[in-house]
Amino acid sequence: MTVVRLSEVARVHGEGATAVHALRDVSLEVGAGELVAVMGPSGSGKSTLLNLAGGLDRPTSGTVRIGERDLATVRDLAALRRRDVGYVFQDLNLITSLTAAENVMLPRELDGVRSRLAREEAMAVLTETGTAHLADRFPDELSGGQRQRVAIARALVGERRLLLADEPTGALDTRAGDEVLEILRTRCDAGGAVLLVTHEPRYAAWADRVVFLRDGMISDATDAPLTSAR
Repeated sequence: MTVVRLSEVARVHGEGATAVHALRDVSLEVGAGELVAVMGPSGSGKSTLLNLAGGLDRPTSGTVRIGERDLATVRDLAALRRRDVGYVFQDLNLITSLTAAENVMLPRELDGVRSRLAREEAMAVLTETGTAHLADRFPDELSGGQRQRVAIARALVGERRLLLADEPTGALDTRAGDEVLEILRTRCDAGGAVLLVTHEPRYAAWADRVVFLRDGMISDATDAPLTSAR
């Protein structure tokens, strides 16, 4: 089952001679149980691709579908993201005044879930990411790897089928990075779908497929891991 599908998607910023073509007619599908890694040089369109896949931005042309829903017809994209799409940002975007558990609870509470149930759900994914013992600590009291796992827990909470991760291992050492990829891989093996942006072949090796972007276009793709990371 296809979880997210981009069909001939283009994204242009500006007009005329100053127009920047961030993506050019990109088509990509990610199915349930699949981890797809996106690689490419800086400025190749990787983050733009994630933003379009998650409804954080709209394409200039082409269509983006999550399940059977065309995002162009979805009135409340914020609600769709809270329920169906998890996003791990490069800078994590954890709220420093909230504890780890409260950060993870937040999207569920914003969706109308009562605090007790939201905390139960938060503790479940904190346990999944190995951070349940850190539930009552604030982000400034956590290491970089711990903050990263809390951010992933926030992206996983609820019944989200799609996880978008933008360089989730960028600030981590090898061991912590491997732990993050193991969490993402486990979620895929349980039926989720992950679209991962990375510049590290070591982490792309965890993927089922690797897609290479250059100048806003898919230049190559492979169904085989680049190396054995596991």
